[in-house]
Amino acid sequence: MSNDFDDATQLGSIGHNPSVPSQPGQQQPAFHTPNLPEQPQADEDPEGTLLSAHGTTQPALPQQSAPATPNQPRFRQPMPQNLRQPAANPAVAMPAQQPVQPTQPVQPSQPVQPVKQSQPVIDTSMMTAPSKDITEFHEKFAKLVDNVSQVVVGKEAPIRQCATAMVVGGHILLEDNPGTGKTQLARGLANSIDMSFKRIQFTPDLLPSDVVGVTYYDQKRGEFEYREGPIFASIVLADEINRASPKTQSALLEVMEEQKVTVDGVTHPVPQPFMVIATQNPIEQLGTYKLPEAQMDRFLIKTTIGYPSHDVSVNILKQVNVTDRAATVHPVLTGEDVLRMRNISETVHLDDAILEYIVRLVEATRHNERIQVGSSMRGALALTRCARVWAASDNRGYVVPDDVKNLAVPVLAHRITLTAEATFAGNTPEQMIGQILEDVPAPTLGANA
Repeated sequence: MSNDFDDATQLGSIGHNPSVPSQPGQQQPAFHTPNLPEQPQADEDPEGTLLSAHGTTQPALPQQSAPATPNQPRFRQPMPQNLRQPAANPAVAMPAQQPVQPTQPVQPSQPVQPVKQSQPVIDTSMMTAPSKDITEFHEKFAKLVDNVSQVVVGKEAPIRQCATAMVVGGHILLEDNPGTGKTQLARGLANSIDMSFKRIQFTPDLLPSDVVGVTYYDQKRGEFEYREGPIFASIVLADEINRASPKTQSALLEVMEEQKVTVDGVTHPVPQPFMVIATQNPIEQLGTYKLPEAQMDRFLIKTTIGYPSHDVSVNILKQVNVTDRAATVHPVLTGEDVLRMRNISETVHLDDAILEYIVRLVEATRHNERIQVGSSMRGALALTRCARVWAASDNRGYVVPDDVKNLAVPVLAHRITLTAEATFAGNTPEQMIGQILEDVPAPTLGANA
């Protein structure tokens, strides 16, 4: 029959011989009761006592062999006798202990895990095979990107962003250093689609009428007639837009948002599809005018191109005789194809968890202490529409969190304004949006119950 010393007997069996008595040279306890029955230990914690007695040099009581149980740990030292509570009078016999069952070992306490914010779950029942329309969208989108990639080599990400803005019906702001291919990208995209294309070179003396058009008096007909400006084209390249005066820049506000022009009280719609591709140089400040925040918010996406890699640079130098790469491409899509792709993108499924995720990202820009002005609902709508096109371009009929993450920086970064302290500390809007993406938990994939 087991007793409370069974645990100590089994735990101390490794490295000890229960049949060998203690050596004469070892220190003896202050009292010695070899034949006394064992005292009850119901109120003690034998496991805790064993842990506290680890490493002592006092001799142990005579041990009794007992079958080991699989749940008992094997690597513990026996409990020394001098650490147990002795009787008040060693000569008085203690009452016999009632047989007890072997106790389970105390499991070590696990570290407390921090409570994570509950994450929305995306219903995977809508994540089926792509439909015929989605496959058609994917093929046309890939054809457009491959064609423009012949002009700007090795820059698939900004090309996909420009194509996404065109399908959505938004506008692109290309901001990068001189000589990185901003104008070539805009012209290559325009030449890849069989639509009307106009270019406006913005200068300090450019007038609003030079952009939207002017009403003049026709002497032969004896009446006033409206002459359309270069803004009346499906794709308009506004090159070096920050060189024009704020008055001329403001002439684009109405046409970029409402896609119509009002001159002398008469409204004139622009052709569809319509897109403005603007470029500007961020490092040159002489003779330039910073775009106002209201006009920056009109751009659907703001992106950069960057310098090519080493291998791409070598390949470009091998084609040094090609002076105008944008003129070497031919149209692969039509305006009807772009409108068809826009209609297909509107059928892409958006789960409620994705919509909740987008709203949390936008709200996080409004409550950040380092952001003075956060994103508006226009930014949330732009991110939602771009995410649908991005998903369809990957041959999917549903939006996943990665679609939102890939587009959050180019869609939201130019819509926020940092505080003076954050700007002096060296923070950029792109870094702030990246930090918000890390702080806001993304929804997980899983079928709803």
